[in-house]
Amino acid sequence: MTLPGECVNADRVECCGETLKIEVLMSTAGYYIGFFCPKCGHYNRESGYYKTKEMADKALETNGFYRL
Repeated sequence: MTLPGECVNADRVECCGETLKIEVLMSTAGYYIGFFCPKCGHYNRESGYYKTKEMADKALETNGFYRL
């Protein structure tokens, strides 16, 4: 199930006229792979959380993350 604003199996999404690129982001829960809109703020999370940025970078680089 996806929630409004979530985009499963996409590398780019559109939000308020912006093309968003999948990237490593950070929250208080840890690092995750998702999309962020510079105009609207957080857009969505596509992965679980990682303890380090390096782990999240590697998962994104190798496409080795579990998409929610």
